[in-house]
Amino acid sequence: AGAAGIACMKLIQVYGAKKENCYICDTNGVIYPGRPEGMNDFKATLANETVTEETTLEQVCDNADVLIGVSVGGAFTEGCLKALASDPVIFAMANPEPEIRPDAAKEIRSDCIIATGRSDFPNQINNVMCFPFLFRAALDCRAPQIDESMKKAAAVALARLAAEPVPDEVSRAFDGRTFEFGREYIIPTPFDPRLI
Repeated sequence: AGAAGIACMKLIQVYGAKKENCYICDTNGVIYPGRPEGMNDFKATLANETVTEETTLEQVCDNADVLIGVSVGGAFTEGCLKALASDPVIFAMANPEPEIRPDAAKEIRSDCIIATGRSDFPNQINNVMCFPFLFRAALDCRAPQIDESMKKAAAVALARLAAEPVPDEVSRAFDGRTFEFGREYIIPTPFDPRLI
């Protein structure tokens, strides 16, 4: 649970996810209240009260709808994926090697929607789609800071854009690949001119 993981968890909770349904992990395992090693104030505020020292990542994946990783390649095991609820959403965003590769995830869970941080897989999650434009919007409206509501608004705008027809120039940038909203296209590509 570095800066990216903590920021993701905060945004998920701004969206309305109940804290008791959210779990956060770091290199020392699942974060629990009072954990002595590798803690800081940010992690402590996100610790789930139902977690103990013995709780594993596989256990917190049990019947989870969403699994987000911003950690290290290979972190998501077969057991983690098998434990997830039906039609899970998996964001495996470690680079250059994701927590699990899309082909491996789909072999284990054919019902999953998976995104990574890599451009050579469908559903690339990349901060370049948001940061320049979010900063520009903040400057345009003279906002003194970027808050959670602004981040949420940017995420909602990206989600809406993904559901709209994709311009031909995006397909040309990807050697003619077609994009249509669905399991293989849940977020615009960084080359989509509509992001500007």
